[in-house]
Amino acid sequence: MVDWDRVEELRSKGWEWDRIADDSKVGFHPDASVREPGRALRGLYHRQRSRERRQGAPSTPSPKKAAEEKERRWTLTRVGYLLTPIFGIWFMIAYLVPSPVGLVLPAIPYLALGLTVAAFVLLFGLWRSKAERWSKLLRTTVVTGVVLGLVISGLIGLGAVLFFGCPILPSTTNGQPAGWTSVNVNAWQDGGRPVVYFYGATWCPYCSASSWAVWKALVEFGSVAGASTGYSYGSPEPYVYTPEMILTNIQLSSSTAAFQVSEYVAGADSVFPSTSNCYQQAYVTAYSGGSIPFLVVNGKYVHGGTSLVDPSQLQAWAGGSNGGATAVQTAVLNEDTSAGSPWLVVETQAWWIMAFMAKSTGLPVSTLANDVTPHWTSATQTNVQNDLAQIH
Repeated sequence: MVDWDRVEELRSKGWEWDRIADDSKVGFHPDASVREPGRALRGLYHRQRSRERRQGAPSTPSPKKAAEEKERRWTLTRVGYLLTPIFGIWFMIAYLVPSPVGLVLPAIPYLALGLTVAAFVLLFGLWRSKAERWSKLLRTTVVTGVVLGLVISGLIGLGAVLFFGCPILPSTTNGQPAGWTSVNVNAWQDGGRPVVYFYGATWCPYCSASSWAVWKALVEFGSVAGASTGYSYGSPEPYVYTPEMILTNIQLSSSTAAFQVSEYVAGADSVFPSTSNCYQQAYVTAYSGGSIPFLVVNGKYVHGGTSLVDPSQLQAWAGGSNGGATAVQTAVLNEDTSAGSPWLVVETQAWWIMAFMAKSTGLPVSTLANDVTPHWTSATQTNVQNDLAQIH
């Protein structure tokens, strides 16, 4: 009886019919009158195939071919071997270069979650599989995953830079005084003026307290219009009704600084603001740590993760008490140093913001102090000069 599986196997290797007919494992025994065994075997083979098709019986592949076809199926193991390097490389590059690669999907938490799921699929597939766990096909799948990870990351980064003008921002920062950090990147400027960018929300008491330091620094660098006062919202946030300077409508007229703001001012709690351009989103993604308030000066100096000003220190004026936000505004504007004045709560970070702005302009503090009317007070000029000397 002819072993048709053996015939299929030898045909797949390119053997001629005469050679196949002579193979002892095939089991073909033609009559003595047959002069061309190969031709006779070929005719018998085609009749066998024709009969199988008429009867509706599927042709039986060789064991080797069946094994190869089984291996090529997309099992959980193979899917895991593909997805794990894709997400692994994408996560690593997005973590190291959060802008522009991490703008579509930030490394943390989204790509980290994708990598975790892919690794689980791979491990579960390996646990279930009883077949060969490392083969040429699986090696090819891993290489494909590595290539796709590099291609996806590269296309996202290149597209963000070329089509949207996003900055290239590393994940590493250098420590600076007073909770600030610096980044070794190109300056973020508008018309040659360093940009001060605030990211926050009016429901957030930490943003509300910090808004006074930001507003005071802007006032000392130019003419500010569109400012209005208010109070942070109630529960579930602590330090309810902290007085605040609403920054969203501020317009700064200055020859030495520019101001941009993303501030959520609607009524819902725990909603973060949206950004209006790729530069803003890049810095929020790279350095805010997913928290507010967040402040950037000139693209090189950032403050995030903690409040600039402690809202608990402004509770004496919460909800309109003791003159409320109006009293805070007057004290901060006039640098009132009387006992218990809110200016004493705000002054430290207001001076640090001004120092980083001064550093970004490259101008002497004495020049900046006399550039705006009214001129900086002697206390502000001295403290900004002292802070400036500590920036590295």
